Amino acid sequence: MKVGIINVTGYAGAELARILHRHPEVEISSVTGRSGAGRNLGDVFPHLSDIDIQIDAELTGSLDFVFSALPHAASAEALSDIIASDIKAVDISADFRLRDLETYTEWYGVEHPCPQFLEKSVYGLPEVHREDIAEASVVANPGCYPTASILGLLPALRNGIIDGNIIIDAKSGVSGAGRGLSIKTHFSEVNENVSAYGLDGHRHMPEIEQELNLAYGAQVALTFVPHLIPMTRGIFATSYSQLTEEFLSNNHNPVEVIDTLYRETYEQEKYVEVTEIPPSTKQTLGSNQCVVHPKIDTRTGRLVVVSCIDNLVKGAAGQAVQNMNILCGYPESTGIEQLPIYP
Repeated sequence: MKVGIINVTGYAGAELARILHRHPEVEISSVTGRSGAGRNLGDVFPHLSDIDIQIDAELTGSLDFVFSALPHAASAEALSDIIASDIKAVDISADFRLRDLETYTEWYGVEHPCPQFLEKSVYGLPEVHREDIAEASVVANPGCYPTASILGLLPALRNGIIDGNIIIDAKSGVSGAGRGLSIKTHFSEVNENVSAYGLDGHRHMPEIEQELNLAYGAQVALTFVPHLIPMTRGIFATSYSQLTEEFLSNNHNPVEVIDTLYRETYEQEKYVEVTEIPPSTKQTLGSNQCVVHPKIDTRTGRLVVVSCIDNLVKGAAGQAVQNMNILCGYPESTGIEQLPIYP
């Protein structure tokens, strides 16, 4: 299958190239990059020197599938003709994630470039929307914070054991900010430093809220606070919500019930692991894995869930390939079976 990557010169695009190069059903046939047009991919990213392909300004040749790793708005514009041509695609930007156009405009500050294709799109979290993904024309790859947060809370919300008042404290490595230069991601600013941001509202919040509402069957009350921490990769999300009185009073051993509920929810999911001890981001580095650890604070009756992913793999390129596999009828794990890198 001939595949194109729009904006291979960003971190997510480069990860796509790295993963797809080893995919047995894929030939990377065309790649674009705003900053690297005319250069060989290996000259821009020496670690990808085995991939002998030139970066072009636009996609070229006949393609069977396309990934877009452009920023929001630009991504939908670039995909418009591709979707209209019935070429299936995965969009790593936020352009097709939110189902409500007014919400998209409110949070991203632009009118949607091609709203007519929203009906053809599906939110690409396989653990929730697998069957719909298989029938879609374009898949909206989830954000990194939403992936970790939603998977951490999904079993509790689906089973109605928490009250819907949710706090998510999440931390991201610096690569989540992309390759663009910024004083906030300068080494001297980030090293030995931790900072919160987006306290007035982060763009991933409506995406998280949309999917949590769906799982809960009602409106949740969500507080989401992201933090930047001095590491390259990783998302570490800690989610808090009060367990219902009914759940606590009806279960003699709620800790065991919670553990069983989470394990049963994810027992058939290759890329979600429920652990007995609190995980660390290193457990996911370079892999498509999400590691989840639910815990009850017995003193307060509060559920605490820790969830970790690699923001560039399960939070971007790896999950995009997982979605491509579902769309194209390949075994879901094809090309994304690599174990985490440690230390």
